[in-house]
Amino acid sequence: MNVTASGPATEIGRLAVDLGSRRYEILVGGGLIARAGSLVLPLLKNRRVLIVTDATVGRLYLEELVHSLEAAGIRQDSIVLPPGEATKDFRHLEELCSRLLEARIERNQMILALGGGVIGDITGFAASIVLRGVDFIQIPTTLLAQVDSSVGGKTGINTAQGKNLVGSFYQPRLVLADIDALDSLPRRELLAGYAEVVKYGLINDPAFFSWLETHGADLVEGDTAARRQAVMTSCAAKAAVVAADEREADQRALLNLGHTFGHALEAECGYTDELLHGEAVAIGMVMAFELSAMLGLSPPEDTARLVRHLAAVGLPTSPAAIGRDFDADRLIHHMQQDKKVKDGRLTFVLARGIGRAFVSREVEPAQLEALLARSLAA
Repeated sequence: MNVTASGPATEIGRLAVDLGSRRYEILVGGGLIARAGSLVLPLLKNRRVLIVTDATVGRLYLEELVHSLEAAGIRQDSIVLPPGEATKDFRHLEELCSRLLEARIERNQMILALGGGVIGDITGFAASIVLRGVDFIQIPTTLLAQVDSSVGGKTGINTAQGKNLVGSFYQPRLVLADIDALDSLPRRELLAGYAEVVKYGLINDPAFFSWLETHGADLVEGDTAARRQAVMTSCAAKAAVVAADEREADQRALLNLGHTFGHALEAECGYTDELLHGEAVAIGMVMAFELSAMLGLSPPEDTARLVRHLAAVGLPTSPAAIGRDFDADRLIHHMQQDKKVKDGRLTFVLARGIGRAFVSREVEPAQLEALLARSLAA
């Protein structure tokens, strides 16, 4: 299985996620929402689709998407959900499934998920269970969704016990990453997505991390070529991992760098805008590198380099940046609810340096407690 890429900067970039009969493409470029009708049409078995979006994204892009579909002779209905992480719960999943059924969705029709990670996750999960499975397409409108959550087929919702604990692996038929949509993002949302971009350099691509150190600020400030390059590189990295380990039996767990810590911080903040997912991941990645350095696995200079880069673009680098007091025992409790716990042991992605991440279940409770004491006191 492999991943292929093509297309100069002036054209649509194409990546293939090779999963045999479930192979699909990721298209990256400008104006893809306006061209969605012609891009989606070859995949349709029925010229009617159902669009799922949220109120914020809908105001910006729903009309443009509808016009594109109509121009291609595709009928559509739309479902608009509330924006925000709180939408990823059982109540809104039930509402979404009910509204899809009320709209008389058929098995040969397509669902289009237009929005960020929340819409992509809950729509993909609904698609996997409504009528025992309906095809869907991801049209991610945030940087975080374009480089991470829209690719790879992880769908799900949050529960009181933790983040993404109920869901399914369900691959889309196509991903349309419209770079132009990033222009409408608030800076904080863009930075949250940038944390996931940095993650790919830290896992196994030190050259990409170095590239980000040079070009990351340009990306944040709106450089279209830098954004396209970052999205293409990130998606290629994730597509390769997914093709090799679709259901996270081994290699795919590396994509959780920073997430064990980050999800615990998110849970303690109640999955609200107090702490965005990407902000939590940024802090979590620093904590993972701090733990690696404390264990003698990674040079402290690499932790300092990571902190320096994240801070330079405006991302938080410690729990203190959130502006609340965290209790170490409560954070550990949240970590123990993590879906990656195995045989009662927490799973961490640690590093032997930038670009040299690995999975470990060998962190002792006393070592974790020492790291948290240090991080929470900073």
